[in-house]
Amino acid sequence: MTIKNLYKQENQNSQDKYEKSIKLIGDIVAKTQNLEAYPNKKDFIEFFYDLGVFILKMYKFEKLNTPEHFTAHSTLELMEENESFFAEILPENYDTSWTNPTHAVQKLGDNFGQLFSYFYTCIRRYISYAFLHKRFTMAECNEVYLEAFHLVEDNIPNFEKLKKVITKIDSQYRVKDQQIRLMETYDPDFDYYKNIIKNADLKGERYLFRFGCYITENTIRIVKHLQSLPEKKIKDLADFMADAYERGFVISDKDMSKKSTMMLIYPAGFERIIKHLIPALKKRGISTIVSRITGATTNKQYPYDHRFDRALYLEEDLLVRIKENSEQAHKLCKEYSDKYSGLTYFETFGEEPFSPKAKKECLKLNKDQQKLVQQIQQVASQIIYTYTPREETSFSIISFPTPEIGDKFEEVFDAIYTINMLKNEIYEPIQQKIIDVLDTAEYAHIKGKGSNETDLKVRLPKISNPKKQTNFVNCTADVNIPLGEVFTSPQLTGTNGILHVENTYLRGLRYKDLKLTFKDGFVSDYSCMNFDNNEENRKYIEENILFPHKTLPMGEFAIGTNTLAYIIAQKFNILRLLPVLIVEKMGPHFAVGDTCFTFEEDKKVFNPDGKEIIARDNEKTIQRKEDMSKAYTFTHIDITLPYESIGHITSVSKNGTKIDIIKDERFVLKGTEKLNVPLDEYYT
Repeated sequence: MTIKNLYKQENQNSQDKYEKSIKLIGDIVAKTQNLEAYPNKKDFIEFFYDLGVFILKMYKFEKLNTPEHFTAHSTLELMEENESFFAEILPENYDTSWTNPTHAVQKLGDNFGQLFSYFYTCIRRYISYAFLHKRFTMAECNEVYLEAFHLVEDNIPNFEKLKKVITKIDSQYRVKDQQIRLMETYDPDFDYYKNIIKNADLKGERYLFRFGCYITENTIRIVKHLQSLPEKKIKDLADFMADAYERGFVISDKDMSKKSTMMLIYPAGFERIIKHLIPALKKRGISTIVSRITGATTNKQYPYDHRFDRALYLEEDLLVRIKENSEQAHKLCKEYSDKYSGLTYFETFGEEPFSPKAKKECLKLNKDQQKLVQQIQQVASQIIYTYTPREETSFSIISFPTPEIGDKFEEVFDAIYTINMLKNEIYEPIQQKIIDVLDTAEYAHIKGKGSNETDLKVRLPKISNPKKQTNFVNCTADVNIPLGEVFTSPQLTGTNGILHVENTYLRGLRYKDLKLTFKDGFVSDYSCMNFDNNEENRKYIEENILFPHKTLPMGEFAIGTNTLAYIIAQKFNILRLLPVLIVEKMGPHFAVGDTCFTFEEDKKVFNPDGKEIIARDNEKTIQRKEDMSKAYTFTHIDITLPYESIGHITSVSKNGTKIDIIKDERFVLKGTEKLNVPLDEYYT
């Protein structure tokens, strides 16, 4: 059964229940308008009134959601409608929104406040359900609403009973739900977004509002800029991306011909590129499944406040359900996952980095739940990689700016286009010079300059056959665009020192004066200066870098070579706004967490010069041979040291020979001088 047939069947089976539940919710909304009728439960009843109004709003929209609706209304009318879906979580309204745990706790008290804030957040998924016409899922959520309301209306609210009802939305983890989720990823019959793109009039912008994500004037500005670019420029980019995806298979010695589908995730506004990318991939035998389109940012504090909501239902029996039901769902979808080749992902940048507010009202995971998170990650990853093995799949990531980057958006966009299109054949031989020297090293010594306190010795694996083996990957434009780095998996024992980055942004969060101390490859101490309180600073790192672990290993050491990207960042003053994908190419970077070879360490991989890359394991990942649960952290966070912070990066051999690769912000190794050209041109 295809995903369309499954939707149709589920909708038919639930239609009566759906309409009946909507009528009952309408009755509740009508009678709860008079809050004075519930003097002892006024705030609880107000919650159900507001939530009921939202449900009815999305019910009405789902009926209107046809192609004709979007052609019959002006862009302004569609934008007003779109904003109404997201208004309550926008920063200007968030303080008094039920989705804000602080507001919910003020109204309903501890425990109830967090529970109902979570509940409202769950029901906001109706937006996606209404656009995809998933009435069967809306019907099930309606039943939860009705059951919860009657518990509150008929009795003094009982927290445990309410929690059991409300958390059913996520805690059941049923086979059917997981099967649908997987088919929306792997089944080419999931073509809702793809059909919109295929049939869209890209000379206009009204089609954007059919995606169900938040659309702003900046989204439309992206569309207009792409409309202004020559057709050849768009087509060249699409072909380049398709080639990069295919190259990812070639360099990893994987057979793409065995696969026929690929998942695509991209931000609304880039349809002109996507419309060319889909046929470019088709020429290479890959059918694109557009599984998700992301919208403009609404409010970064909102998801941050809810990042630990699973504390409400995270118990041992959930792990059992995930293990059993996920396995069964994957079996049901095996015919689709067998054809799956991997992912292409667009990311955007330009918004001011996010400095979250720490709120005492937000849910936290206790120690037992943190351990469960690790176990769930292990179980889920093992199942995923069993059915879509990493040695058979690949990916490709590219990034572009959005208008939030400032008045020079169009100039910055074109500059990033140039960076993304840099030629592999120019950088590959230069990077090989760096690799050749590092392959003679016992360790690399990275030392900061000026106020930067970095002083790290990264131990490199021993090479037994220099003619046939290497430690570093010569990374060009394939899985990661743009090109420009050499990277390896360090040996943990003997990797010691301090990494200090004065200002960095990791996973969208800002860190001031981040310091990580490594002892035998693991983080042994850490600090930052985001808050006045040292305890808050440590907690910030623990929750957003280390979580759910107490420490992490250094999974990657790399040297970025894309000096042009660095100069463009300086020219437009956008370094703080760039994503890791670009920043990691602009200096040495160190990833805490897993290596880049996770779950495919046993597959031999080679550089263009024919040498086998042997640094695929470290002392942690090798434990997979005895106990898989001890091998992986299921995280990988890149931390880059900018060129201006580098005193030197030096290769140090076992006999003490030292060869500088970078010194005082410049590449000084013979054969790498061309990398300094953008630096010299800019600074002179």
